[in-house]
Amino acid sequence: MRNKRMFTLMIGFILCIAVIGFSLSDRKELTWPEKFVKDSAAYVQQWFYKPAGYIAGFFEDIGNLRTIYEENEQLRITAAAYSRDKIKYNFIEKENERYKAELSFTERQKEMYNYNYLIAQVISVSNDANNRTMMINLGSKNGIKPNMAVTTIDGLIGLVSSVTPFTAAVTPITELDEASPTFNSIAVTIMGRENDSFGILSSYNKETSRLVMTKIAENDKMDIQDTVITSGLGNVYPRGLVVGTVESKQLGDFGLTYTASVKLSASFDHLTEVFVVQVPELEDAGQ
Repeated sequence: MRNKRMFTLMIGFILCIAVIGFSLSDRKELTWPEKFVKDSAAYVQQWFYKPAGYIAGFFEDIGNLRTIYEENEQLRITAAAYSRDKIKYNFIEKENERYKAELSFTERQKEMYNYNYLIAQVISVSNDANNRTMMINLGSKNGIKPNMAVTTIDGLIGLVSSVTPFTAAVTPITELDEASPTFNSIAVTIMGRENDSFGILSSYNKETSRLVMTKIAENDKMDIQDTVITSGLGNVYPRGLVVGTVESKQLGDFGLTYTASVKLSASFDHLTEVFVVQVPELEDAGQ
């Protein structure tokens, strides 16, 4: 009996819904109770929908933060690698430019004079005021001998003073002093006027950081900014090595010759690589 009553109620409820739906399909406007129920349901739904949206957005933001963190880590690694590679690239680029300049220098010098240039690394520089020499990593095993000229791509820097099997000591021309027992004057001339100009580099003025050139003839056409090169006379320094430029010229002590001040072309700051000049003619003559 109870089941029959329940069944009857269900059938009635279904029919009621069907009638309401049928009546709504024919009407364009809802009654005010229907509007009230619909608005009430929408109002309640928005309070459930908004928190659900916030919660979904919160978990989505957490996922995005994880992705952003991983991207930042990758960018940090990439930036570090770029910085390291940039430093390495700049070092290689500068080294390559230096090698190109050195190769151009040796090829140009070989075309002018039949010399052989042995590249050497400067391994130490003495701070002794009475013995300002520098050591290079080439010695007698490499064909280095005393009194060989040493230069850079910019200009002459000195003379080999002593040699061991694997190293050599170089006395810089800034130690040029007529009073020294190992003094070797440097016979020089002017580039482009080798047959018309002559002088002797006899000392280095440490106060002005300039070489002193003496024995310049009265009729010598030497002028300011002329390039001074070794003349090869004296058989110590080979000819054609750039020394510096004429900075000033004045009358000598006795009024018969002139003296000049020469600014060095080579820089002695942070020397790392130098060239030892081998003269084949002298090598052959010694054999």
